[in-house]
Amino acid sequence: MLLHRMLRRHPLITVVDLASVTPNRDAHAVFYRSDLYVIMCKQFEGTLKYGRSYYDFEEGSLMFTAPGQVVLSDPELKVTEGWGLFFHPDLLAGTPLGSSIHDYTFFQYDSNEALHVSEEENAILLDCLAKIQRECSQNIDHLTATLIADNLQLLLNYCMRYYKRQFYTREKTSNDVVKSFEGLLLSYLSGEALRESGIPDVKYFASQLHLSPNYLSDLLSRFTGKTTQEHIHLQLTEKAKVLLAGSDRTVGEIAFLLGFEHLSHFSKFFKNRTGLSPKDYRSVQ
Repeated sequence: MLLHRMLRRHPLITVVDLASVTPNRDAHAVFYRSDLYVIMCKQFEGTLKYGRSYYDFEEGSLMFTAPGQVVLSDPELKVTEGWGLFFHPDLLAGTPLGSSIHDYTFFQYDSNEALHVSEEENAILLDCLAKIQRECSQNIDHLTATLIADNLQLLLNYCMRYYKRQFYTREKTSNDVVKSFEGLLLSYLSGEALRESGIPDVKYFASQLHLSPNYLSDLLSRFTGKTTQEHIHLQLTEKAKVLLAGSDRTVGEIAFLLGFEHLSHFSKFFKNRTGLSPKDYRSVQ
């Protein structure tokens, strides 16, 4: 396996010059799935399918994949420049990064949500990579894993900073997404969808907006201070308040209209967000 051959200096992590790698493959498109975390900064001639979209990397971008994700490459794809960082989850065992790796939600973004970095930013990332490579090339001792994980976490923190910057530099596009999401949410809650299909989840709205769930939640958090799920629950609670205060329907009927299968689930949901049971809320209005 190609990645196994790449992992020849340190058993759990390696840095690869992608332009120097010439994988053997036939004339057909190839699916890739690995048990590794992968970060690739590259320029392509050709296209790569990741998630729901084909993506053109000619401008040079960072793409992140988590263990188990699938990538489909075009047989004509050729890497012209770039680097790849591959590491196994076991590398993080017992380190602070091991308990925080899931905070780096960009590992679950789609390829069309890749991170675009400037030359200066890429130089900073390359400095982190150089330190990782230096540790990998030396004899392993009691501090090797700690130093590698520390430099890896530094690289990921820079990536998180650059992603936050990218949200704001694309402010118009981001604002359009926020407005579209708010419109979709209000439309869903005001129609028959709640009763017929139940409470919507994050994946539903992400799919409608052609975004990954994590990217949508991160974008909303940056611009509104609330994740997608928090928005859904907030609007659902407000709708419940209106129905409780302004209608003669029973609490059970209202729970059904709001997409709850069981009255107990609605009562718990409402009390967790208002401090009152639906019945008590209605009594004080």
